[in-house]
Amino acid sequence: MRPDTVIHGDCLEVLPSLPEKSVDAIFADPPYNLQLSKELWRPNLTKVDAVDDDWDQFESFAQYDRFTEAWLSACRRVLKDTGTIWVIGSYHNIYRVGKILMDLGYWMLNDIIWVKTNPMPNFRGVRFTNAHEILLWAKKSEKQKRYTFNHQAMKEFHEGKQARSDWRIPICSGRERLRVEGKKAHSTQKPEALLERVIIASTRVGDLILDPFFGSGTTGAVAKRLGRRWLGIELDEDYVRVARERIARVPAPLPELLEELRAREKTSKPRVPFRRLLELGLLRPGDILIEKRTGAEATVQKDGTLSADGISGSIHKVAARVNEAPAANGWTSWQYRDSASGGLELIDGLRERARGVAGNDG
Repeated sequence: MRPDTVIHGDCLEVLPSLPEKSVDAIFADPPYNLQLSKELWRPNLTKVDAVDDDWDQFESFAQYDRFTEAWLSACRRVLKDTGTIWVIGSYHNIYRVGKILMDLGYWMLNDIIWVKTNPMPNFRGVRFTNAHEILLWAKKSEKQKRYTFNHQAMKEFHEGKQARSDWRIPICSGRERLRVEGKKAHSTQKPEALLERVIIASTRVGDLILDPFFGSGTTGAVAKRLGRRWLGIELDEDYVRVARERIARVPAPLPELLEELRAREKTSKPRVPFRRLLELGLLRPGDILIEKRTGAEATVQKDGTLSADGISGSIHKVAARVNEAPAANGWTSWQYRDSASGGLELIDGLRERARGVAGNDG
C-alpha cells in the first residue's frame, strides 16, 4: 500500500487488499441513494443540476443496506484499533447508515450537523429547504479507549470556546467548485472547510486518512495541505483524473507550518489517572481530601480510590455523591492541605505537576 495515491477501482474490491489495521482515520462520503425519479425545475423554468449519477442508483433499500454493510465492514478491518471513522449523509441515507454502523460494532462518538449557510432552496415550496447534512463520527468499538481528538485545536473554529456539534459552513461554490468544460466536475463536491475540521479534529501530522469514495479528491487535497498522508479509492475514471490533477496543484506544507500544526495538536493535555499522584508521592494513602463546596472529607485509599462516609469509588463518583449530584469533576472538587503553606489547594494542581513527569500512562 503506497500512501498519497488514488486507486482506481471499486472500494469493495480494493479494501480487502489493504493491510489490516493500517489507517488512522476514514472519511466516507458514500452514495446517498437520493431516489430521484423526476427532473427538478426552478420557478424560472431552468433545470436544477441535481444528483442523478449512476453511482447513486439502487434498486431498493435492501440493496443499499447490503452495499453499506459491505463497505463499512471492509473499512473496519483496515482501521487501526485507535482509529475513528466519519460518514456523511442526508436524511435519505444517514439513519440507515447509522444503524448498520452500530450493528457492526462501531461506537458513536458524535453526530455533527453541517449547517449550510447557502443551501439550495426548495423551489416548489412544498417542503422545508434541506439546509444541513449529518456527519457521524464513530470509534472502532465500544471498548476502544484511545483515539485522536484535538480538543484544543478545534477551539480555533469556535472563537476559543469548546467546539460544538453544529458547523456553519457554506456549500462548495465559486472558484472552489471544480469544473470540466463548464460543467461541475462532481455533483456532490464537499467544501474544503468541512474536511479541514474533520482532519484537524481526528488526526495528527503524518497520520494516514482513507477515503473509499474519493470523488474529486477533497480529502486528499486538504490532507496534503495539512501534512497528513492520504489514500483514495474511486470507481469513476474521470473523477480519478480530476482528483489527481487537483491534488498535484496543492503545494506541500512548509516545515514551519508542520511545526505549527504539531504544536496545536500538543495543546491537548495528556490524561493523568488519580492513582498517578500516589505513584509520584504527591499524595499518600490515608491523606484527607476536603470537598470545596460541601466541606465533606474523604480518605485516599492505596488503590487510588476515595472513601467517605461508607462511600467508595473514584474521585468523580465520590464528589458527585457528597454533592448529591448526578456527576462531578473530582479534579476541581477535592482539595488537599499544602504542607508548605498550610492552605487548601485543588488536586488539579497536582495533576498539572504530574503531567510534567515522564511515565504518565494516560
